[in-house]
Amino acid sequence: MSDSDRIAALEAQVAELGRRLTVREDELDIRKLQHLYGYLIDKCLYNETADLFTDDGEVRFFGGIWKGKEGVRRLYVERFQKRFTYGNNGPIDGFLLEHPQLQDIITVQPDGVTALARARSMMQAGRHKDYEGDQPWLKSRQWWEGGIYENTYKKVDGTWRIHILNYMPIWHADFETGWANTRPEYVPFPKETHPTDPTGPDELIEGHWLWPTHKLTPFHFPHPVTGEEIVAQRWEGDEAREKAKG
Repeated sequence: MSDSDRIAALEAQVAELGRRLTVREDELDIRKLQHLYGYLIDKCLYNETADLFTDDGEVRFFGGIWKGKEGVRRLYVERFQKRFTYGNNGPIDGFLLEHPQLQDIITVQPDGVTALARARSMMQAGRHKDYEGDQPWLKSRQWWEGGIYENTYKKVDGTWRIHILNYMPIWHADFETGWANTRPEYVPFPKETHPTDPTGPDELIEGHWLWPTHKLTPFHFPHPVTGEEIVAQRWEGDEAREKAKG
């Protein structure tokens, strides 16, 4: 191999190492961003949570889609903040809402400014009996929630931001009775869009479901060994039960 060939090979190797290092740094930045989302929403810092999104971002949550900067703030500030913490931007005594961010798998796209991630949260939530309010959602209760994220991120001016937060709650359970006794639609899906519902979504999602219905939330990536799409069979007994319900 000539000197020029060796130099060209070394330059190519350095370029590839630089690309791979950039991808790893992007993955770390996105992981920190998503983990920060969990820490902020844990402590009801809804204003700061909304600031993590792109200007054209959106939240897909509980059967609804909140679109754009105004829609994101409508969900976190107008809906959550006013319902859970009496409009206070921060934690209040007697209200618990923990969102551990777990099992993240991040895929940075070839363009270097878009990324997808799958992750999990298993929430512990509740309101203490000595801190009840007048509204139904301010009453004493304690529950568990598990859900999956399939999110999209964008790098804007060199900083990663959440573009689409796509959170699909999978199951709920009262602490006392567990998930074997969870009632259907434990948390009601939105039925009306904004502005009919002043804090509602801009669009409703069809076919949303909750435990005890149990389906696969689609993966954004193929099987790493076979390269095939990861697809789950739907058991014929479940299909028959759904059909009978109409």
